[in-house]
Amino acid sequence: MSERFVCVHAHFYQPPRENPWLEAVELQDSAFPFHDWNERITEQCYAPNGASRILDGEGRIVDIVNNYAQISHNFGPTLLAWLEQRRPDVYASVIAADALSRQRFDGHGSAMAQAYNHMIMPLANARDKRTQVIWGIADFRRRYGRAPEGMWLPETAVDLETLAILAEHGIRFTVLAPSQAARVRRRGARTWRDVSGSRIDPSRAYTVRLRGGSSQIAVFFYDGPISRAVAFEGLLESGERFTGRLMSAFDDARTWPQLAHIATDGETYGHHHTSGDMALAYALRQIESREDVRLTTYGEFLRRFPPTHEVEIVENTAWSCVHGVGRWWTGCGCNTGRPGWNQEWRQPLREALDHLRDALAPAFEAGGGELLGDVWAARDAYIDVILDRSAATRGSFLLEHAARPLGPEEQARMWKWLELQRQTMLMYTSCGWFFDEISGIETVQVLRYAGRALQLARDLGVGEHVEARFLDLLAGARSNIAEQGDGRAIFERHVRPATVDLAKVGAHYAITSLFDGYGERSRIYCYRVERMEQELLSTGMAKLATGRVRVSSAITEEAELLSYAVLHLGDHNVHGAVRPTRGDERYAEMRKGLRAAFDRGEYPEVIRLIDRHFAGGTYSLKQLFRDDQRRIIDEILHGTLAAAEASYRQVYERHAPLMRFLRDISTPQPEALLVAAGFVLDAELRAALGAEPLDLTRIRALVAEVDSWGIPLKSEELGYVLEKKIDGLAERLAERPRAMEVLEELDSAAQLARALPFRADLWKAQNVYHALRSTAAEMDGEKDDADWLAHYRRLGEALGVRP
Repeated sequence: MSERFVCVHAHFYQPPRENPWLEAVELQDSAFPFHDWNERITEQCYAPNGASRILDGEGRIVDIVNNYAQISHNFGPTLLAWLEQRRPDVYASVIAADALSRQRFDGHGSAMAQAYNHMIMPLANARDKRTQVIWGIADFRRRYGRAPEGMWLPETAVDLETLAILAEHGIRFTVLAPSQAARVRRRGARTWRDVSGSRIDPSRAYTVRLRGGSSQIAVFFYDGPISRAVAFEGLLESGERFTGRLMSAFDDARTWPQLAHIATDGETYGHHHTSGDMALAYALRQIESREDVRLTTYGEFLRRFPPTHEVEIVENTAWSCVHGVGRWWTGCGCNTGRPGWNQEWRQPLREALDHLRDALAPAFEAGGGELLGDVWAARDAYIDVILDRSAATRGSFLLEHAARPLGPEEQARMWKWLELQRQTMLMYTSCGWFFDEISGIETVQVLRYAGRALQLARDLGVGEHVEARFLDLLAGARSNIAEQGDGRAIFERHVRPATVDLAKVGAHYAITSLFDGYGERSRIYCYRVERMEQELLSTGMAKLATGRVRVSSAITEEAELLSYAVLHLGDHNVHGAVRPTRGDERYAEMRKGLRAAFDRGEYPEVIRLIDRHFAGGTYSLKQLFRDDQRRIIDEILHGTLAAAEASYRQVYERHAPLMRFLRDISTPQPEALLVAAGFVLDAELRAALGAEPLDLTRIRALVAEVDSWGIPLKSEELGYVLEKKIDGLAERLAERPRAMEVLEELDSAAQLARALPFRADLWKAQNVYHALRSTAAEMDGEKDDADWLAHYRRLGEALGVRP
């Protein structure tokens, strides 16, 4: 029997969700109770796969494993950047897995690179293809400390030019869908065999000859039926069935070393299919325990068994469009299934973005060429600055790529030109076309990248004529939702108001300074704010802030000195304005007049003076960046909600005896009384779940009281509150593993979580418990040790972990 190998590939990716002006993902209410969708999917998928559970027959955890170390995978560079900043623990598990896999797979890591920002490569021009590959490789090298062997192509979209660029930059292989193979032949043979229609044998690697045969690249074609079963047919509902299906890919009739391999979105393992990571971990454990098959990575398999056959690919195809790559430029018919809608908007959207890219390229060559040597080589190298915006990296970049020594203003222009090019690539992120409606958040996101590029172009003096034509083309993209109109209207409604400049950052600082205590130097997302002077006056609820700040961008290094004045009359009533500073005397005059009017309590006069001194736009809470806006609104609402809670409490406490009587005689409760009871009990339960320490008796009594009235619990929200409480206790135990009081409190909280009628995710506590095995093993039988071990075992039972 020939040698047999299994390789599971997972493509982990999220579309970039960062606000292009802030370089951060803002609050997304649709992801509640999480901050945003990156955070939600991390909790459901990326974190669990770094610490996946192996269960025994009783459903208890017997081991926790890092799936990433055993499977082939790629992470989108923009997703890794987010994980590095927001979930460094998960990021560390991904990076560590590659090092572990190199030990396991004879020096071949499990991680593959990816073309940088998920651009559909066959639809890109050659210059963008090259930069996408260069940036993807550079990002990989910086994170993993090695050169990538393979590169994942977004949506597996492929053409020969893209493969040639991969090979040119040292990439040895990529992975494609079986439908992307046209014909094959044994190396050295003359006769080709037609394998179109997904008929290629996926059990071996193939070679694609490039540029007349002078170069080549290896290609693996994954097993289509098994991959579809994993992604869409519920195969992950059983780890046993998953294992069996993988093993069914082998054929005794084959005489060569066989590779059974699949490829799916990585989010399949946990986000799309709950506990999919555990089915994967189980299957990997089962396969690893067998003697007739072993796990491998593509790089290891390729080194041991070089291709014996050549393949010709079907160009301009992808794994998620049966019409080639039509899904990303036409209304080809591929969609997510909304009846009555069409996707004819896709073509005018791409035409508008192509116009923007092509019109700005010669401007970049001309304007950027005044500051840079080779502008396109500089763009390729700009990834080093994107990955590390330190002064040292910027200095090295300037030494290598600046046409001559540049002053601060010239440097700012140079960074703007390069940033403009970055935005014109980000605007081609594939998700902008994938779904059904142009006003969806994914398409609005790519339009925001275009909006940022246009703003930079205007700053550089080349944007106006480009924008007019761009909007005309965008007007041809009709929305399926009548009130959304067309692409131009969507741009004006969702992109234009989101634009940020230094003045808006200054306004944000000015308004939030009434609620926050800023230091001399502050950071607001990707902007630096240096306070030059400030005066804060208050009388009762009214506050007046005036000051001057220097605001600079950490991206482009542009800077401006701004003056501001903000009046707050309590609640949401804020009136502020910002403008470039016009000199000490005029600033002093403005501040003197505002102070005098404020001291007299003439607030309408204060507003009039602000409008006169700061001619132009004014700002209110509506213009704040979303996270701070929500936080300040919550602060404002706190008193209002406290008053409402007191009123509801009075109603509930006064009428609770009557409600009990009505319940006893089986009479329906008045809705008004149930609303009051639900509001009060929910508030009390939230407070109890977050209290320090937890009052378990009180929590159980509140849950019983809620149940007695038949009031539905807000289970997901309450579970999230308890989960965060337990996470905090677990972190404390990890820091002080022998602290008996912490162990006891975590034990009590975990016991409570098991008894409550809503689910709290115990993932972090289970990880900490599992990591304490070495501490438990060190116990020597003394009384204190015996008490600790007893609580440790009890905690394990509550957490569902076998001691």
